[in-house]
Amino acid sequence: MELDELSSRILDLVDRVPAGRVVSYGDVAARAGTGPRQVGRILARVGHLTCWWRVVRADGTSAVAAQASRFWDAEGIPHRDGRVVLGACRWEFS
Repeated sequence: MELDELSSRILDLVDRVPAGRVVSYGDVAARAGTGPRQVGRILARVGHLTCWWRVVRADGTSAVAAQASRFWDAEGIPHRDGRVVLGACRWEFS
């Protein structure tokens, strides 16, 4: 699958997030030079190529929490009622 430059940049950024940690769509967007909604659209289209469950909304929720929760459990990402506990597992790009 051929990816455009922005999609490749976003997937590369998400690939950098270590297991057990999460970032927000806004965190990825700020590093990629785009907006959080664009990050969401790209992950909806090609997120299967990366660890999509490590990207959540700014409040820790996910539109696909039911699917993400098994990955969160496997990686020890704390969550409750479809919301990741950001204070315990948010990661910052360096």
